[in-house]
Amino acid sequence: MSVRVSRRAVLAGVAPLLALAAASAPGRDGGAFQGAADRTGAGFQGAADRTGAGLQNAPDRGDAARQSARTAAAGPPGTDVAAEPWPGETRTVRGARSLVLGHRAAPALLRDLARRADAAGARVSAVLRTPVRPLVLVPDSSAEAARLARVAGVEGLAALADGGRVIVVPETFGRLTDVGRDVVLAHELTHVAAGTGGLPPWLYEGFADYVAYRDAGLAVPVAAAELAAEVRAGRTPRRLPGAADFAPGSSRLAAVYQEAWLACRFIAEWRGEQTLVRLYRDARTRGAARALAAAGLPTARLTAGWRAYVREKLA
Repeated sequence: MSVRVSRRAVLAGVAPLLALAAASAPGRDGGAFQGAADRTGAGFQGAADRTGAGLQNAPDRGDAARQSARTAAAGPPGTDVAAEPWPGETRTVRGARSLVLGHRAAPALLRDLARRADAAGARVSAVLRTPVRPLVLVPDSSAEAARLARVAGVEGLAALADGGRVIVVPETFGRLTDVGRDVVLAHELTHVAAGTGGLPPWLYEGFADYVAYRDAGLAVPVAAAELAAEVRAGRTPRRLPGAADFAPGSSRLAAVYQEAWLACRFIAEWRGEQTLVRLYRDARTRGAARALAAAGLPTARLTAGWRAYVREKLA
């Protein structure tokens, strides 16, 4: 896949998901991440338990396993990622549709991620109606994740999309609930599979959250808690969020992502999910304003309907 996701979009993207998934109610231990507090929030529904049937744990032994890891980790044509991220130390687990590569990672962790990546890939594929084959890299530390992604730092991130792959930030990902892990993987896989080029942030981040939350079993006021608090205080958003609203460090960042998510959710409920998908693809080639107008959703009309939808769902 030749998509390279906007670095700025990715760096901002999972912070609200992390904040949601790390809610304070006690829950069960996730097991796969050592020392990680896996807490579930009120309203979270546990992900369905799946057996490891069909997952082959191959800790990079022999030429065939090494060649498989090299080929998969190379990413899409034209990217400059290393041929093999951890020569001689790469552990490989294959899922039904996914490939997970880990650096000194526990086999149980990689098997868990392969199951989750399979489910997230199926979730993305069901919306896009195109095959999705997740490639997930699990570095040994957040510093190693930053080096792989060629960014200065990954503080506060649970995962990030990079070319045709998702890089997990192990310390942060390990603090997520089961639902949080599934949501983060689906969000980042949507960026990888659908692309973001030429789109306003409200559309590509809102669409990624639409896919990620679609089957997560979360009530809207739970998933959009920060925005709900604002709406109940009489502060309904007046316009779709602009690029500046997504700046990392913004005090309203979580609410901004929720605004974008509900804009895409509104389009899907009003006009149908495939209208949203067509709009997204059309916007990538024609621009968002022209695509919205062609779909009978000029910005003013969309904004008015979205504001009413936000009040209906959150007031």
